[in-house]
Amino acid sequence: MVDIVVEYIGDLKCRVTHKPSGNFFYTDAPLDNNGKAEFISPTDLLAASIGSCISTIFAIKIQNENIDFNGFKIIVSKDMINEPFRRVNKLILNIYIPKSFDERLVKILENVVKSCPVTRSLLPEITIVKNYIYLEN
Repeated sequence: MVDIVVEYIGDLKCRVTHKPSGNFFYTDAPLDNNGKAEFISPTDLLAASIGSCISTIFAIKIQNENIDFNGFKIIVSKDMINEPFRRVNKLILNIYIPKSFDERLVKILENVVKSCPVTRSLLPEITIVKNYIYLEN
C-alpha cells in the first residue's frame, strides 16, 4: 500500500505528497469551479493518470525490444458534465504512434489502453475515446 498525503493549504489549494519519495505538487480548483487554476485540478490528475499509466505499462511491455519511442505521446482531453452531478464525462486519448511501431506493437498498445489499472478503475459512464494518430516521417 502507498500513502499519498493531501494537505489543504487554503484558497481551494492542496499540497499532495507521495510519501515514499517525498515528492509533492499542488492542486487547485479549476476556473469553472471557483478556483484560480494556478495548479492542476483533481480531475485533471485523473486525465494525467490514464495517459501516464498507459505510457508506463506499454514501456514495461516492450522495454527489452530496443524500440525507438521518439514521438510517442498521449494527449488526454477531459470533458466535464454537471448533470446529474459534477463529474468527468469523457476522456479523449490522442495517442501519437511513431513510424517505428509495427502492427504487433500497436496491438500491444491497444491492449494496454484497455487493460491499464486506471482504465479499469473508471466508472463505465465515463466515455473513453481512443484516437491512434500515426506520425509521418
